[in-house]
Amino acid sequence: MTLSADRLVALDAFIIDLNRASAEVILPLFRADHGLEDKGAGKNLPRDSHGAFDPVTEADRGAEAVIRKLIAEHYPEHGVIGEEYGEDRPDAEFVWVLDPIDGTRAFISGLPLWTTLIGLRHQGRPVLGSIGQPYVGEIFIGHAGGSRLLARGQTTPLQVRECANLTDAVIATTDADACFDGAERGAWLQVRAAAKLARLGCDAYAYAMVAMGKMDMVIEAGLKSWDIEAAIPVVEGAGGIVTDWRGEPIGKNGGQMVISGDRRPLDEALVSLRRSAK
Repeated sequence: MTLSADRLVALDAFIIDLNRASAEVILPLFRADHGLEDKGAGKNLPRDSHGAFDPVTEADRGAEAVIRKLIAEHYPEHGVIGEEYGEDRPDAEFVWVLDPIDGTRAFISGLPLWTTLIGLRHQGRPVLGSIGQPYVGEIFIGHAGGSRLLARGQTTPLQVRECANLTDAVIATTDADACFDGAERGAWLQVRAAAKLARLGCDAYAYAMVAMGKMDMVIEAGLKSWDIEAAIPVVEGAGGIVTDWRGEPIGKNGGQMVISGDRRPLDEALVSLRRSAK
């Protein structure tokens, strides 16, 4: 079944409601007693492993719970995949993919770089997504009709910027030491050496900055579906590109990812990244 324009408009309005409802749960716990737990405790992983310290808070769980509740009330036939509460009808025609707080490490550190990621698949393909940062009052929304930023009572269209060469690019990754294996880290270092500037630790907020035309590329690995699917319509709706490290579309399960605003620096980066593609 084709996703009609009228239905997309209704779902677009609903994703705004989901962002606002989740923000009401999250914001009182930011820079407050957020009930931190370590999901990695007792797993005997090395301290340099990305999973060794795996934080979760009451904000993560409460936000996903309220999003799921609203979806069940308004669209009971839809499926849901979420980081905190798993899968419910993942093969439905419409499936919401949720990361209530992407960047929990930033959240527990008091840094406003965490985001709420809400994506929607239609027949297995990401068609609508949002990247919300309620502490600074921003919701980045995207679909095939375009992407926009809702902030401080204004709506601003999003457009990636041109970047002719990797040497002109501002790039980002979350944590090269924790998130990349040895070969992946080597590929990242090659790309970083060629780029003009690299920023670390921005999590999914960097995706939004590419869509906004403030950064040029984000390179990540080891992603889950909820880490990336919401960002795909936002970036593509702003004119950007999302691929794996081979230059192919991202699979349903995440993995290695590159977001780029311009094809030209992406093609340069892929020369190094393809050597470590999985």
